[in-house]
Amino acid sequence: MSANEITETRQYLTFKLGNEIFATDVAKVREVLDLTNITEIPRTPDFMSGVINLRGSVVPVVDLRLCFEMTKTEKTRNTCIVVVEVLLDNEPTVIGALADSVEEVIDLEPDQIRPAPRIGTQIRTDFIKGMGRRDTQFIMILDIDRVFSAEELATVRMQENSKGQIEAAA
Repeated sequence: MSANEITETRQYLTFKLGNEIFATDVAKVREVLDLTNITEIPRTPDFMSGVINLRGSVVPVVDLRLCFEMTKTEKTRNTCIVVVEVLLDNEPTVIGALADSVEEVIDLEPDQIRPAPRIGTQIRTDFIKGMGRRDTQFIMILDIDRVFSAEELATVRMQENSKGQIEAAA
């Protein structure tokens, strides 16, 4: 869905990565967690921070800053994990995404959202649904289902499955 296809007011969870403000549709957000112990898994892509135990479920955690070719997320008291549900081959997959901080839930009207620019941003624009404008501030609205390529999500799914097999064998 592009900015032109957004025809109704929607709610977005806003969060910071570096000095930039990003947003994702709240319908994709399961919950926001304080930073917890992340178990690293060897031989995974750089953006893969590891896994967490979320009420008995193994949830892979990715570093969004690394996905967007920024520097690695520094752990501070504001660092958090945004747990989202994305689609992989039309199947829901739960992933945790590290964010520098979560800001707020906002409403954006369709006339407050413009198409993503083709140049001038630090990330690939195919991840961006649109640019929201709130007062004098721009907010990059992510298409969370496209943030990770199918190949990257397959890697995450493999890690999720192998971790489950390890737990089952134990």
